[in-house]
Amino acid sequence: MYRQLVPISALLLGSALLLFAGGINSLILPVRGSEEGFSAAALGFLGTGWAIGYVLGCLYIPRLVASVGHIRTFGVMCACASVAILSQALVVEAWAWIPTRAVSGFSFAGAAMIVESWLNDRAEPSTRGRIFAIYSMVNLAASTAGQMVIALGDASGFLFFALGAMVYSLALIPTAISTTQSPVPLTTVRLDLRVLWNNSPVAVVAVFLVGISNSAFGTLSAVYADRVGLDLSSIALFASLPILAGAVAQIPFGIFSDRMDRRKVLVVTAMLALAADVTFTALQPEGQILNLVLASVFGAAIFAMYPIIVAHANDHAPPGTSIQVSGGLLMVYGIGAIVGPLIAGQIMDPFGPRGLFMTTIAAHVVMIVFTIWRISRRAAVAEADKGDFHASMPARIATPETAALQEGEDEAELLTAPAGDESENDLP
Repeated sequence: MYRQLVPISALLLGSALLLFAGGINSLILPVRGSEEGFSAAALGFLGTGWAIGYVLGCLYIPRLVASVGHIRTFGVMCACASVAILSQALVVEAWAWIPTRAVSGFSFAGAAMIVESWLNDRAEPSTRGRIFAIYSMVNLAASTAGQMVIALGDASGFLFFALGAMVYSLALIPTAISTTQSPVPLTTVRLDLRVLWNNSPVAVVAVFLVGISNSAFGTLSAVYADRVGLDLSSIALFASLPILAGAVAQIPFGIFSDRMDRRKVLVVTAMLALAADVTFTALQPEGQILNLVLASVFGAAIFAMYPIIVAHANDHAPPGTSIQVSGGLLMVYGIGAIVGPLIAGQIMDPFGPRGLFMTTIAAHVVMIVFTIWRISRRAAVAEADKGDFHASMPARIATPETAALQEGEDEAELLTAPAGDESENDLP
């Protein structure tokens, strides 16, 4: 294991720093914005801006890398992310935060894709699974730590904006001084809704609704927690525990989905999320313990849905197309992520904090009804034709390159764009 980690240690460190800074940035904005009296609708636009930047980054960064190379592009992404978070500290206005949040989303997508392409190039068939597992754990731990560090200080000052910018800048160093050779060009995907729909209507509709639900919660969970009276440390836990619960829950849900119709497992998972939605809405809990318990149950359900959906779609996909299917679904998720915070923010203003879960109720009810209807219209995939379930990082920190790293190098090579001149990457 040690010999496997040494060559990629710089990449893992760079990714950890990137996710740590992203965790700080994603939580400090809604917390600070709520303190400043920003409306929920305005804070919802932050999530919409981030998602727009993220989708554009996934689509256009491969072209930039092909033109100027991996290291230069990674440096630009980290620099832009640093400038964005410092700009947010200088101009504390919702209208100014929305475009800078889009820059953050674009920068994160680009930097993450570059790191993953390096890892994909270094991974051998015998070590790919372990490398992906380590990479996922590092990212999950770093993102959670970035959110939890908010509890150690005062959100009203400049501290966490400066800290986020510093860590984004530090993320440049490991890859800049790494002796790892330049990887193959980035994986490119295109959004072909007709092909995705013909492959699996359930996957298209469900992943769009998961994008709405998960992004609404990811953007506005801190606002909800603040407005029901939780303190700063509890707000950080309220945002972080669901992600950790979702990572753990993927194991049992994945096992069940390998043994039965994945659509039925998806329905059960959505029903669990719906139960948490309804409880939040009906009880409107104010105590720390009940809110954290319900948030963990909710997270276990919503963050286990995405890999189930992708596995179901890949069961129907022709051989050699799993990366394109996964990448296309990720773009559909991104479109849902653009819509979700926008809707939830508008509902939270007139209905209060419970408006967040009124939004997720609607998404989960539609998902359940549509999936049950499709179960009645199409037979389940034969057991012999099913692939294996693969645990996945939360979709909000995944990219099309993640699918290439997870699925395999051979298929990824078929999807890469022609590389540009990367002679600069040979610099020491």
